[in-house]
Amino acid sequence: MDSTVVAALLGAVLGGLGGLLVPRLIARVPPWVPSPAHEPAQEHDATVDAAGQRFEEPEPPEPYADIAALPGLAWRAGLAGAMIGGVVGAAVGWEWAWLLWVPFVPVYVALTVIDWRTRLLPTYLIGPTLVLLVVLALLGWAVTGDGPAALRSGLGFATCGGLYLLLWLVHPRGLGFGDVRLSGLLGVALGWVGWGPVLVGVYAGFLLGGVIGGLLSLLRVVERKGFPFGPFMLLGAVVGLVWGEAIWSGLVSG
Repeated sequence: MDSTVVAALLGAVLGGLGGLLVPRLIARVPPWVPSPAHEPAQEHDATVDAAGQRFEEPEPPEPYADIAALPGLAWRAGLAGAMIGGVVGAAVGWEWAWLLWVPFVPVYVALTVIDWRTRLLPTYLIGPTLVLLVVLALLGWAVTGDGPAALRSGLGFATCGGLYLLLWLVHPRGLGFGDVRLSGLLGVALGWVGWGPVLVGVYAGFLLGGVIGGLLSLLRVVERKGFPFGPFMLLGAVVGLVWGEAIWSGLVSG
């Protein structure tokens, strides 16, 4: 059997099984606890508190435990995980990049669900995932000897994270800091594969967010000024992973 087929089938199986555990993963996200930065500020330190709160994760409008208990979430997440895992597995094949993508599909599904319902991307999930991706990228360098791929992962983190950080600094109300964290994570995973996936993945996220998000806003499915951007970032990353190299090669050669 072709190795790409094996990678796709195993990706679908693991993605589906992991998707079934998404409710448990969401339930493990700690409940919001007020920090001193959320206490009423005195006039002399109001500016300091306001700046500090920009980095604080606000209270979710819906408790994570309630999201985890949504009827049918497990099988829907399992189906989504199987589909994404299969697509991702087929896109990267039986290469080291498989380890940078398929095991984390359930995390991406969980982040999509959480962000869609709360407009938040908890650091509890993004932080450890980023650390594991960095470790895997360095381990991949040691095992495969692919220094350029490891370097691209680091530069992908800096490029994507830097771009989103700049956008957040310019217009913090239009972008959550969770999106900044997620962009760095995706930059590491896409960077290992190539610059085409990085650049196309970032652009596709903005394009899909603008087009689909705008359409959903017109249909009043989401609020015009408050729809989540994380799901579109993740979808754009998959687009970049699958078609990024082909699109980028066509643009460069054209």
